Amino acid sequence: MTKNLLTSSAATMGAFSTHKEQMMTISAMRQSTLQTLGLGTVLEIFQNGRLPASAGDLVDQVFGASGDRGALVISGANGIVGSGKAMQLGSRLQPFGVPVVALDFPGSPDGIGRHYPGLAKAFGQEGAGRIMETITRMNYNGLRLPPQLKGFKPRFLLESIPEILDAKKAHYKIFKDEFPEIDIRSVTSGFPSSELGVSIAHPAFPHEINKVWEIVESNSSSLSPHPSAITRLFWALGMIPVPVSDNWSFVLDVLFCGATLAGLRYHESSNMPYWKIDKYFRKLLGPNPFRAHDVIGAKAANFLTWSCLHHLEQQYGELFKPNADIAERKDTGAEYYPLNHFRPLVNWSLGPDEEEDFKIRILGPLFQMTSLILHEKRSHLSHVNAIGELCAQFRRGILSVIRATGYDEAMKLVKDYHKLHPQAKKCWYPDAFEQIGTPEWQQLYVNAEHNGSVGIITISRESYNRDVDAEMNRAIDWLKKENIERVVITGDFHLSTQMVGADTADFYAALSDVKEGLRISRDWSRTARRLNDDFKISVGFIGGKRCFGGFLELLMHCHYLICIEEADLGMPEVTLPVVPGMEGCHWPFRKTVPEKWPDLLRLLLTGSPVRAKEAVGWLVDYAGPMDKCLQTAWKIVTGAEHNVARRRVKESGLKKLPKDIVLEDSGNNAIETARKSIFESIQNSCAKTLSEALLIQAKHSARFMASPACQNGRIGVELKKTMEI
Repeated sequence: MTKNLLTSSAATMGAFSTHKEQMMTISAMRQSTLQTLGLGTVLEIFQNGRLPASAGDLVDQVFGASGDRGALVISGANGIVGSGKAMQLGSRLQPFGVPVVALDFPGSPDGIGRHYPGLAKAFGQEGAGRIMETITRMNYNGLRLPPQLKGFKPRFLLESIPEILDAKKAHYKIFKDEFPEIDIRSVTSGFPSSELGVSIAHPAFPHEINKVWEIVESNSSSLSPHPSAITRLFWALGMIPVPVSDNWSFVLDVLFCGATLAGLRYHESSNMPYWKIDKYFRKLLGPNPFRAHDVIGAKAANFLTWSCLHHLEQQYGELFKPNADIAERKDTGAEYYPLNHFRPLVNWSLGPDEEEDFKIRILGPLFQMTSLILHEKRSHLSHVNAIGELCAQFRRGILSVIRATGYDEAMKLVKDYHKLHPQAKKCWYPDAFEQIGTPEWQQLYVNAEHNGSVGIITISRESYNRDVDAEMNRAIDWLKKENIERVVITGDFHLSTQMVGADTADFYAALSDVKEGLRISRDWSRTARRLNDDFKISVGFIGGKRCFGGFLELLMHCHYLICIEEADLGMPEVTLPVVPGMEGCHWPFRKTVPEKWPDLLRLLLTGSPVRAKEAVGWLVDYAGPMDKCLQTAWKIVTGAEHNVARRRVKESGLKKLPKDIVLEDSGNNAIETARKSIFESIQNSCAKTLSEALLIQAKHSARFMASPACQNGRIGVELKKTMEI
């Protein structure tokens, strides 16, 4: 059977669902991930002119009213997870006056103290001091709680003690006996809620900065959630709660532990050293499973991986059976990369047949594990895909990888894997891939919804790549088919909290092939132009903390660009170095009065960001607080009175562009070379008509990517590190 993966045929597009919210009918390509949090649709956010949840209100619900706040208690607070979450939650709750109690055994290493330098770097000495003032450390013996804890009126326990089921249950009992009304969440990597008797909030590593939490709550499923105030509070505090179903190891650790097990089994079959497997794994998918264990802390990570795999094997069979290597390491805590490990000076590479064998042994089991995740409906497909990227460090989410591999090839890889490991056939669900042509698979990163007159395109990936580009075009096609002429383009208010620019991994081929660079720049620019050409009114909305590079180039093609005032906007391509290829070298100049051209030149030639409120009139059209921005964007897109002037794109060539600009020498030859090339691209593309400029700037971008300056820059270094073994 052959499945067309990127079709936009009537059969595929006809599967799009309709969601009804309140009294308004909203049609959507697929369910938005925001709806899985019970927070409505993105369109409703703009229609209502405000976010669907307030951190202040939810703090009151969870911890009590101001002046009478109860505490957040983190048990196991000196461990890697507990200490990281003490910093992350403590910094977010400090403005609301929520006390944090860090509970652990006496004599446990000071996990919290080691985070202070990072806290001071992020918030300054004064800010870090205020955060640390809210954290009170207490010791206990595991059998009873310290008497002074009662004075803090605990309201929410985040349990982060070792992964021992009986110990966890006993721990909950002593808290429930003392504080019957307390809410409890376990950070467990593998035990389901049904085993623990409490809800789950499993955070992704690194714990002090990664904002993703896998959430399991009673009376909920991943697709029909009833999120608690705690889950909604996490969202309102800027974190990323992701509802998952109550199955062993959820989604993240099926993928992460599964990847580790696949690497270990390859080690058994080939005797290839762990560091070499990591290099080939990075080339194939992105993560380094063995190095990750050492970074997390081998003693804890080895045990957690073994524990997840051990229980998965009991549930699902041989596919997940821990091998002798991980079983030994869970007892010894041995690192995969000891400090004195030896890498031979005489290196070697796999031949084509050996690489194919590696691919089968890695992708085969991972694809099969993914079929289990889909069969059990463990989460929204966009969640499953995003967890692989945001948490397991895949370059592209596992569903995106399967989609690009193709149905037939994916089936073949698993079948070839079963020839090598026939005992693993037990939980293989090929029917799960039958839906590969549906909107849920096709629109993993980009969704669209409309109410009959206004459309919303949401992007849930923080970096722009080939998948986002293809999905953007399908979303635009769908809205046009639905006769929508007014549209807002925005992040998804959930998985994407910022827009950091183009995914530079997509540029690898262009470093040795000018034609590939030209194709990327030309095609992505054509997609961006559709936002200007295909709609009567288009509004770009930047609601995250930053928007850089390719994403800023994309959104500046909208007729209006609205941005929250504290966001940073920038064109950092010069520092990579690359030449902007989505029309950043001429499009903003055509929309801006000549007096502001020097500001645009500095933006492009220095790579330094600008705060949105300082860029009104020459880069953005309106900047303000979130609610005001939402309301202004809605007024513009609906045709209501808004008092925001539209800056038109000048189609003829621009005259009297500055012939040079005085900048401080960067002291970096690559940056100086890029500045010269970017300046030439600006001059040449701005001098021509709008219709001519697209190809001109694309050629500049393509030539520079294939030049030594780019090949020896950050992207070239990453290419060598990732792809050349």
